[in-house]
Amino acid sequence: MNAKYISTIRWKFIWAFILSILSGAGLLTAGYQLVKSSIYSNPEPEPSPYTLMLKWIINHIGSAPLLFTAGVVSFLIFFFIFTRKIISYLEEITSGIQQITKLGESHRIEVRTSDELGVLAENINVMSDRLEHSLLEERSAVQAKNELITGVSHDLRTPLTSILGFLEYIEQDRCRDEIEMRYYADIAYQKTLVLRKLIDDLFEYTRVYNGGLPLVLERLDLKAFIRQLVEEAVPELNLAGMTYKIHDNTDHSLWIQAAPYELVRAYENLIANAIRYGQAGKRLEISFDREGDEAVVRISNFGEMIAESDLPHIFERFYRAERSRSHHTGGSGLGLAIAKGIIDRHHGLISAKSDRYRTDFITRIPISKV
Repeated sequence: MNAKYISTIRWKFIWAFILSILSGAGLLTAGYQLVKSSIYSNPEPEPSPYTLMLKWIINHIGSAPLLFTAGVVSFLIFFFIFTRKIISYLEEITSGIQQITKLGESHRIEVRTSDELGVLAENINVMSDRLEHSLLEERSAVQAKNELITGVSHDLRTPLTSILGFLEYIEQDRCRDEIEMRYYADIAYQKTLVLRKLIDDLFEYTRVYNGGLPLVLERLDLKAFIRQLVEEAVPELNLAGMTYKIHDNTDHSLWIQAAPYELVRAYENLIANAIRYGQAGKRLEISFDREGDEAVVRISNFGEMIAESDLPHIFERFYRAERSRSHHTGGSGLGLAIAKGIIDRHHGLISAKSDRYRTDFITRIPISKV
């Protein structure tokens, strides 16, 4: 018979039942012999009250009912003793479940056996860990929602306040001439563009991080894809007074499975970020590598370094390393978060490194094996 099967709760109760019967029988046998020897073998000249009571019970009730009653009582006592650990462990598990369900908090139960109760305790611990994880995720979601609302409110209010201020100035005919009116109207228009960009980024961020529609993947040459994006960014580079250079460190094409529209947004954000913060360095560098089964793209600028304390947070929404919420330098604060979300959806990784000389944004996407 399988040893694992013998160690189940069913067999533990069977063994407890058998041991209780044997222990009770042994106790009854010993008791019977003791009574027999004390009453019949060595009759006392003057019997004690205890002896007289036993004789009366045996003579009026009978030894069989007495033995049966004593056997039932002894069986129950021994069965309680032999099953005490099982029942105690079951009560501990029940108490743990009540603590989890009533208080809604994590609780761990010590796994003491390998039987069904041990498996139950182990599963309860797994459920408790998942509950704790769910509670943490729920708290994080609530905190993230509050932070998102706060950030959106702040970023929407800033340009909107400026737009309302300039339009109110124009509406109240406080402009001295048409030139001044056009000047303020142009500022309001530029602020409106900033506001639209923020709203577009916010919708894009929500779509990416809420899962959105499933990615429609196709085989894509990452090198040609990035080269085309850089060519399209040449006007922005020229406005920033920057040049670009591409380093191809692999002789092979980097074919990946990707959703082109999604990936365009990710790398456009990375290139725009490099242009925004790298103007002082006057150049943008892009390099291609293959490391194992990953296509590696490095986008580098040579502007001001990102502080080491800021590096772990730059892919968080609304985070700006310069600590100001200025749209002139910091954009919407969602570009890098959107890029990370898109790279993550492609089962890739994105990271950043920065020192006094250069800042690198590195993406790694699995190579297509088709």
